[in-house]
Amino acid sequence: MLMGLYEHHLDDKGRIIIPSKYREKLPERLILTKGIDKCLYLYQEKDFEHFISKLNSLAFTKQDVRLFMRFFLSSAITIELDKQGRMLIPSFLIEYANFKEDVMILGVMDHLELWDKTSWNNSITKQEDKILEISEHLFDEGESYGK
Repeated sequence: MLMGLYEHHLDDKGRIIIPSKYREKLPERLILTKGIDKCLYLYQEKDFEHFISKLNSLAFTKQDVRLFMRFFLSSAITIELDKQGRMLIPSFLIEYANFKEDVMILGVMDHLELWDKTSWNNSITKQEDKILEISEHLFDEGESYGK
């Protein structure tokens, strides 16, 4: 399971170092794609394939399904970490996530999320009031998170 929050700097070439705590659990070859909320998602290939299998189980005849598949899959790329644990982020993904210099890297169970630091701080500040309400209903009897 991936968890935790780290801050790293995006260099002039569009590279970022993946924290060593994550690199210990990740292979060198990963999938990077646009995420929801203007961040990026970084998956191991096996977890990405699992997610795609869930998408494949949805009705392709529904417009929302096709739209989400296009959004998610059209930007997906295979990346490899170099010997220093850096990955090169393509400019179109840097632009999408609005990365300036500092990037927050979050472990979110089966994937990492990469956020522009300012966007992350703004998002968390706006959502803090909702966390208590969400937590009261998230684990209602008979429901299971993530299923």
